[in-house]
Amino acid sequence: MSDFKHYFGVAPSDQNALDLFAGEWSSQPPSSRPELKAGVTPLFDDPRISWAHHQLIAMGLEGGVTNRDVLELGPLEGGHTYLLDRLGARSVTAVEANARAYLKCLIAKETFGMPHSRFLLGDCLAYLKAGDTVFDVGIACGILYHLTNPVELLELLGRRSRALFLWTVFYDPEFVAQNPVPGAKFSEALEMETAGFKHTVHRFNYGPSLDWKGFCGGGDVYSYWMEKDQILGALRQFGFTDFRTEVHPNVHGSALLVAARKA
Repeated sequence: MSDFKHYFGVAPSDQNALDLFAGEWSSQPPSSRPELKAGVTPLFDDPRISWAHHQLIAMGLEGGVTNRDVLELGPLEGGHTYLLDRLGARSVTAVEANARAYLKCLIAKETFGMPHSRFLLGDCLAYLKAGDTVFDVGIACGILYHLTNPVELLELLGRRSRALFLWTVFYDPEFVAQNPVPGAKFSEALEMETAGFKHTVHRFNYGPSLDWKGFCGGGDVYSYWMEKDQILGALRQFGFTDFRTEVHPNVHGSALLVAARKA
């Protein structure tokens, strides 16, 4: 972190805090703060969180995330945490493994206000294994496809949450065949079995993106992507019985949104 700015010779401002990680932010500040500059992706105004909230209400979870204890895995820079807090979650426990992303979450919390949220620095799988608290809602948005054993996460979420919102890109053979540049990042397919669930994963190699300081992928040089039907099959095996799903196009492939509840 030799390029990290240690002293500011100007008056304090929220922009100063964001500028500690200038050039590394993925997230655009909330639309309510248009004067601030960071990244370009509108994660602090992301409709996926509202989608999950309203789908859970439609599935019979009264109030959705409102007045619920929420576990969020991989908050990145706190954008979704901010939205969950604004929706009235009783508590949000957000677990982030990337140290620089964790620090950006703390800046976001101080800058935009998230009174019901707490950020924890560490591995979410280790966190899920170590405790026995069952959360009302688990949030795993943009994390599954960064893991080397994605079914392990789904099994642990089955143990530690009563309802779930999952967003992930998945291995779509048609997309890979039609898009040779993303497709070139995939190598072998591998048969796996985790917690009794047999499935196929496809190795995705991060390549040059690992060199960016703002890299927000997994902790290895590769990850394993799952196919859509096997993601849903794993969730069924681990106790989720009611589903709402949508598939959207994504720059990296096809993306799956899932809201799920247990009986």
